[in-house]
Amino acid sequence: METLKAAIPENLKRMIRESSTDDLRSTCSSLHGFFQHFEPFHRMISDLADPEKALCGKNTDAALESKQLGNQCFSNGDYSKALDCYTQALRMAPLEACDGDKNVVATLYINRAAVLHKMNLSIECLRDCIRALRICPSYAKAWYRRGKANASLENYKDAICDLNVAKSVESSSGGKKQIESEIQKILDQCGRISPVGRHQNTLNTMGEIPQVRLQCVTIPDKGRGMTSPCDISEASLVHIEEPYAMIILKQCRETHCHYCLNDLPADIVPCSSCSIPLYCSQQCQIWAGGQMFRVYPEDHHIVEGLPNDLRGYVSEIILGNDSEQEIKDIPEHKHECQGVQWSAVLPSEIVLAGRILAKFLQRSASIDIANFVESLELSHSYTQMPSESKLELHIYAIVLLYCLKHSYGAAFSVDGVLMSQVVIIISQIRVNCMTIAQMKSIDAHWRPDKFGESGPRTYLTSSMEQVRVGKAIYKAGSLFNHSCQPNVHAYFLSRTLCIRTTKVVAAGCELELSYGPQVGLWDCKDRLNFLKDEYAFQCGCSGCSEVNLSDIVLNGFHCINPNCPGVVLESRVVDCEKKKIKHFPNADQVSKNDEIYDVCFIAFNQNNESNHVRPGCCLKCGSYCNLESSRTTVNKAWKCIERLQDAIVSKELSKTTISDALKSLHLLRSKLHAYNRRIAEAEDNLAQAFSLVGELQLAKDHCKASIQILEKLYDPDDIVIAYELVKLCSIQLSLGDSRVADSINRMSDICSRYYGPHANLVFPHLLDLGREIKNF
Repeated sequence: METLKAAIPENLKRMIRESSTDDLRSTCSSLHGFFQHFEPFHRMISDLADPEKALCGKNTDAALESKQLGNQCFSNGDYSKALDCYTQALRMAPLEACDGDKNVVATLYINRAAVLHKMNLSIECLRDCIRALRICPSYAKAWYRRGKANASLENYKDAICDLNVAKSVESSSGGKKQIESEIQKILDQCGRISPVGRHQNTLNTMGEIPQVRLQCVTIPDKGRGMTSPCDISEASLVHIEEPYAMIILKQCRETHCHYCLNDLPADIVPCSSCSIPLYCSQQCQIWAGGQMFRVYPEDHHIVEGLPNDLRGYVSEIILGNDSEQEIKDIPEHKHECQGVQWSAVLPSEIVLAGRILAKFLQRSASIDIANFVESLELSHSYTQMPSESKLELHIYAIVLLYCLKHSYGAAFSVDGVLMSQVVIIISQIRVNCMTIAQMKSIDAHWRPDKFGESGPRTYLTSSMEQVRVGKAIYKAGSLFNHSCQPNVHAYFLSRTLCIRTTKVVAAGCELELSYGPQVGLWDCKDRLNFLKDEYAFQCGCSGCSEVNLSDIVLNGFHCINPNCPGVVLESRVVDCEKKKIKHFPNADQVSKNDEIYDVCFIAFNQNNESNHVRPGCCLKCGSYCNLESSRTTVNKAWKCIERLQDAIVSKELSKTTISDALKSLHLLRSKLHAYNRRIAEAEDNLAQAFSLVGELQLAKDHCKASIQILEKLYDPDDIVIAYELVKLCSIQLSLGDSRVADSINRMSDICSRYYGPHANLVFPHLLDLGREIKNF
């Protein structure tokens, strides 16, 4: 991409950098004209879109090589390695590939099923058997393996049916006798009583539906926004929506399903046409790629040769449920699913734009591109974008269209109108795209070889973190405006967007969510810069226009008077906070115990002059602090905290590292305000360190100290506090602390406020903690 950018003539670059939406047709056509006569551009497109050059195509020889390695690992008892080899072989094997008289894909599924059975993953084994049978219904080994899996799950009726089918299709007399022996074992095992019914897998469904019909209204200085015609109570689900288009992030391609974004199971289903996407089920694979596993017609005679009581059973297994084959919408991956690699190379937002364009190309005969883009009803900020971003958008738009042309052939022509609208689509994605995040539990075990101690201690502490797994466009979800102090919370169940109120919202009030860092995480100046750079708007929410404690103390310094609770600010913070003085909350709007008055009343009440607020001077007593000296001390101390962070990641902790960090914490407390976020981070790191070395009482003390600071920076019932309470609860459980029940109940209350009945789905650690407390 840099090669293309560097080759563009300077006058054309300048024209693009200075362009507005009205100029796009001209600038795109000019750049396109240059690229048409630029050989490196055509080589790039060939490398990205030519299946013959792609590294992600299917390869029978590579599949057989991985299969052979898997067989060796299985023979050696290395089942984990064998599982990986068979899965890699499935990614590479073409669906029609054969090895002798056996279909390679079906054989690989059976081989992997054998591994899964050895690993006691019977349900996964069962699913792989079904996948093999839908390719080769007469595969006796598949029916036999399925019968064994069903028996281990105590699905005795199905197990006997499977083995009877296996016996019918088995050609050797020795094989038939072995199967008869297995049937007899199952009959003996279940005591010849009525066999247990078929095992059914059930999926969690959301169940809950929004009870309020929101209204889209025009908000002054914001454009469109969402409001409610009635009062809404706290923790109410107000919106659910499936994505209009979605893409998995590159760092999650090997760990999460490319369609639903859930964690991948052991029985991964690869794409049937290329070697990149991985899915958690055949259903997700079909919905994403639009292609089913083929059932070979010559094997259908298997049904005709079976006894009447088995015919329906076999038909259901090999043909599947009709609902499983239903394709919900235009398959997201189908236009990328031809062994080409542009979708694996280009940035996620550009591939997402391709998935939106695929929807247009499927219906291009009935609508033109301009009307299609208008129908998306998504805002954009092209004119306000940095000049370099405009240039990148032009290049990516043309590259994307040429890649798509390889998939669709003569279905469309690349012209100025189409290119200009693609630029608009990409700019819309940059403004409206949501990052899909999932909660992940992080467990840390104590290592008994540290500090010369010994013994079989098994301390376990847990924490929660958000993992970004995908990006998506939600058409209605994009209508919710931003606030740094939001009143709704957005979260995801797989790929489904859910929005829930976190406060009581009065009728007519706007429902606002956070587009990024909220009050408590970054100070006002940093938030404003982020929103300006990312979304091209100046935030005027209450968090950025009214004085609040968090923005003042988050990066504040300690007064030189040890007994003064005042805060000392740097110049950049002072400049930002001076603009808020006219919006200082009245006394009747703030609790008398709110420390905002203790910290900054003198400086920020409406009866004082704004010039009283000066960098380096305490806002309460006016004492001067040498900020340069304080910064030097803080930076030196923070290096020790960073060394502790590295030691925690590597789990190579030493007494010296922890001792130095404790001394640094003392220095930080002497120079930074008591509620400075860095102190909270240092306390949290020490809590993790002491947990790892088994000093759980000290871990608890530092964890509680961190939470106490965060409660000042955020609302005490903010979801961030719940994440921290997971750590505290796990430490308290290990200590046998009776107060763990209070912590768990508080955490549950906060999670219910943000996730409602979905709390246990999004926050699975709640169930584990709930079980622990019952046994406490």
